[in-house]
Amino acid sequence: MSTNHAPGQAVASTSAQPSATSPPVTQDLPEDLLAAGWCKCWSRREKRPYYFNRFTNQSLWEVPTTVQHDSISDPLGLNAAPVGSPRTTDDSAPRKRSSTEEPTAGLKRGRSEDVTPITPVTPAPRICKVTTEAPFASPTSKHKAPLVAFPVFWNLEVPSNVVAREMPPYLLFPPHPEAELCRAQLTARLRQHYQELCQQREGIDAPRESFNRWMLERKVRDRGTDPMLPSDCEPAVSPSMFREILNDIPIRLSRIKHREDAKRQLFKYAEAAKRMIESRNATPDSRKIVKWNVEDTFNWLRKELSATKEDYLERLDHLRQQCGPHLADVAKESVEGICAKLYHLACEYAQRVRSRHLEILRECNLPPDEVDSVTTSCMEERAVPCHPARLRLPEAPLPRVDLHVESEQACLRHRGEVVRVNQNYLAKLEQLYRLNCTDDSRFEKFLPRVWCMLRRYQTMFGLGAHEGLGLHGALPVSVFEALHRHFDVTFECFASPLNCYFAQYCSAFPDTDGYFGSRGTVLDLFPASGSFEVNPPFGEELMNSMVDHFENLLAASTEPLSFVVFVPEWRDPATPALLRMEESCFKRRQLLVLPFEHEYRHGAQHVCRSEELHIRALHGTAILFLQNDAAYARWGPTPERIRALLEAYRPQGRAPQPAGPADGTAGGDEAGGEESTAPSSAGGTTGSIETGGKLSERKESSDDEWV
Repeated sequence: MSTNHAPGQAVASTSAQPSATSPPVTQDLPEDLLAAGWCKCWSRREKRPYYFNRFTNQSLWEVPTTVQHDSISDPLGLNAAPVGSPRTTDDSAPRKRSSTEEPTAGLKRGRSEDVTPITPVTPAPRICKVTTEAPFASPTSKHKAPLVAFPVFWNLEVPSNVVAREMPPYLLFPPHPEAELCRAQLTARLRQHYQELCQQREGIDAPRESFNRWMLERKVRDRGTDPMLPSDCEPAVSPSMFREILNDIPIRLSRIKHREDAKRQLFKYAEAAKRMIESRNATPDSRKIVKWNVEDTFNWLRKELSATKEDYLERLDHLRQQCGPHLADVAKESVEGICAKLYHLACEYAQRVRSRHLEILRECNLPPDEVDSVTTSCMEERAVPCHPARLRLPEAPLPRVDLHVESEQACLRHRGEVVRVNQNYLAKLEQLYRLNCTDDSRFEKFLPRVWCMLRRYQTMFGLGAHEGLGLHGALPVSVFEALHRHFDVTFECFASPLNCYFAQYCSAFPDTDGYFGSRGTVLDLFPASGSFEVNPPFGEELMNSMVDHFENLLAASTEPLSFVVFVPEWRDPATPALLRMEESCFKRRQLLVLPFEHEYRHGAQHVCRSEELHIRALHGTAILFLQNDAAYARWGPTPERIRALLEAYRPQGRAPQPAGPADGTAGGDEAGGEESTAPSSAGGTTGSIETGGKLSERKESSDDEWV
């Protein structure tokens, strides 16, 4: 038999017997190697013996040094020899019997001790074990090894200290892959309509992330039945979308790095402003003012050949101040038409998704007529330990979802639609499901529900490379540990099953997330006591509603109630929600962490690589402690606690990563190049014309502490 491999590699042929012309080979291998399937053969080409395993088809030049591990007969690897352990090949030497070969009749093997959970900031990774205590194994058990080592970014063993008013079940349809696929297709079509409306009516691309912020703003006001698409809002014109489109008229401004960029952008703005005012129905005064300022700018550009970048920026700012209000007046009606058209399309699409749900119920012989008659029963307002969100409407049988593993990612497929998640996050979802789901002890619905949840967030984020991820970032693990250790924080007000650190959290979608521990939306939560971490998506309307809700809760409770709030430090213009919290009578302390001096976890941490997990923040982060008197007495922000929190917020020995679209960053564009300088929906800016790194170290209030 000839071999065509290098020493130590597998032989292509599976024959374990030497050819007729080969010299006789003595089987002088130890008994344990022979039992493991190894035999000694002869290589005709190399003129020397080699070793072949008839069980694994593996071939080696050297004598095997360890007994190979057979996962079928020995799934826990108890009989596998340690890697690199020496083994004698001398038959005359006595072989010591291993402890695993001793008779075990009548004896029980003791339970191995669990490994102490650790976090990525500690030296060694945590070993995640597949538990066998549950009566039924999950569908993912056959796709992973008995022992899987990976770092964890959560601690699901922290008990909650939250007591809240009992929540009634949500009147939402339970998730179904067919309905979720319909919602995803219609939402993608809605995004395309938005882009086409902006191009046709205003000649601009749809502002980046404005569609995602529009959905956030709409859901704050929405009283409709769809968990994502708005269908019952007043007014129909979204202030958030209206503001963002106007900011990109007549052109979208981008980040300016060099003198020539500033000169080119000033010229483009002036030219676009002149063309716009001439093509619209503007008043004579508006047309006169805009044209005069544009001509003055052109004359200045022709004369000032040696102007600096700062001169061009100053001139651009002056031109925007003079022309902007007049351009907004002529574009107002058209922009309102875009917002209203998009909202009415969303209402139509939400009704289509509902019709699809009802159709699924009919196909399963479930009475859809009962859906409209279901109402929330009057519940006694009593305080109970906070529990996961529940649904009231009937659930149809779920179809099959296939799971296969590619490298470190798990792929879930339904009708050709594939969603991906890293294997360690799939293990996290399995643990959350086991802790919170009460109607699926056999895990028969686990994979379809995971598919629906992943598809929902993928639909919300959008199809762009980094789109929507700024709404889904999270604080570093070290900050969560410090919050829990020093302020007894056990609950996240804005999270998801994918990025939560604690097992108790609120999220945007109670229907898909309730099976994994979500307590519903934060505006539907009425706690009487507890300590909370608050890191909201940066939408102005959402943050304003959040402040209203927290103020009412703190005023109504006499039990310890604390909110540690993380919001962006936007001062040009100032964020209304930040100003309101600074003036609140419940504010106990305020801190400011400077830009580029702290980081957040990536918005796509469940699918990104480990080296991309942490993103440096582009702007400062304000940390505010809102507490009533009882909470201040128990968890007050003392100097020692503040020092520990700020130390935990510093990057933990990692190399600086380029700032990107994580929660807490302003968000970059899809190509990583230019960024918008227009104010965002939260009142800040998504970029900066100036290239300075840190904010000016000017104290905004006497309570600020600068880091």
